Amino acid sequence: SQLVESGGGLVQPGGSLTLSCAADDAHDYTIGWFRQAPGKEREGVSCIQTYSDRKWFADSVKGRFTISRDNSGNTVFLQMSRLNPEDTGVYYCVRVKECYRGVGATFAAWGQGTRVTVSS
Repeated sequence: SQLVESGGGLVQPGGSLTLSCAADDAHDYTIGWFRQAPGKEREGVSCIQTYSDRKWFADSVKGRFTISRDNSGNTVFLQMSRLNPEDTGVYYCVRVKECYRGVGATFAAWGQGTRVTVSS
């Protein structure tokens, strides 16, 4: 089933926000989070491997973002803290082939994403 992102919004610099990515079969898949800032290419932000504790974070978010699943594995959370204006963009979650030293290739359709705006 289609992954659905939620949780975006407007937040002040230094604030926190938690994004959610849900599907009833998400526990069977490795999930990647990407973001696209205005005028920039889409970039991988983080990922979490299925049936494993393996996670990866882009250098730009390392130490500020965490990724986790709920007990069912069907909701993946991207917890973002110490946000800055450079974190502004549309955030997408998508099924990927692997999570190892980066977000693997995507193999499913992109959703509509959820918009995050960091501004005072």
